[in-house]
Amino acid sequence: MTKGMQIFADYLRNEDGATAIEYGLLAALIGIGLMGGAKAFSDSVNEMFSDVDSELVIAYTPPASG
Repeated sequence: MTKGMQIFADYLRNEDGATAIEYGLLAALIGIGLMGGAKAFSDSVNEMFSDVDSELVIAYTPPASG
């Protein structure tokens, strides 16, 4: 086997970069999951504060005189 072929064969057997790519993909998927969870949580909290605001407006609105 020639020196060039040996270098190419060694390059194809090297798996160091594949491990880094796998960790990168795993980190990206975890990040996407966290963003989705944060979005769902923020929507829920926003709805809760909107309900509280509506109830406070009703509670502190003076009765209509008439």
